Amino acid sequence: MAKNSAATQLIGLISDTHGLLRPEAVAALSGASLILHAGDIGGPEVLEALNAVAPVVAVRGNNDRGQWAEAIPERQVVALGAVSILLLHDVKELGAAPALAGRRVIISGHSHRPSVGEREGVLYVNPGSAGPRRFKLPVSIAHLRLKGAQAEAQIIELSV
Repeated sequence: MAKNSAATQLIGLISDTHGLLRPEAVAALSGASLILHAGDIGGPEVLEALNAVAPVVAVRGNNDRGQWAEAIPERQVVALGAVSILLLHDVKELGAAPALAGRRVIISGHSHRPSVGEREGVLYVNPGSAGPRRFKLPVSIAHLRLKGAQAEAQIIELSV
């Protein structure tokens, strides 16, 4: 009898910090084995602070400018076991059907609106904005849990 030994992996998702890394966001990301930042970082100090929590993979957002941001790509593919994740800032720049490219999860930011939804077998997650509050939108991050080929996400609203 085969045992199901696939452990659940917690991935922290954050976006649109715009230079403000709140202690509530850091606390909500603790315990993650990896942090994915979907752009509009605001400065290298944000990535340095997140790296103290867990390794970070980040993409550049439309507001990330200057020499520090030039080395950060606009898109990254992260393969975690059986799950392929595409990380980009603005989902409107996605282009061709991601499921055809073998992507299971699409992580984006830009809109500041947290959302989780599945279309055609692809999980789309926008963790919302963890930085300065915009309009009446919540301040949030997200957790992505992976177990084998399964992926599920949850928005975590921060009390700020």
